[in-house]
Amino acid sequence: MEGNGRMARFLMNVMLASGGFPWTAIPVQEHDSYMAALESASLGVDIEFFIIFFSRLVSESLKGKPVARI
Repeated sequence: MEGNGRMARFLMNVMLASGGFPWTAIPVQEHDSYMAALESASLGVDIEFFIIFFSRLVSESLKGKPVARI
């Protein structure tokens, strides 16, 4: 089961890279927010929180801010 999340993050980054965006990692300190965003998207069928969360991470990556990975 654990490999599914890694594969999903990998594929998401492949799609971002194919669109000219930087590889984006989830910072360790953002893990709880990431999990809440995923839960909201999958169980609550509301992707807005996830989009806002991940858009912020991509924006920070575009600015060249390094992050610790999970």
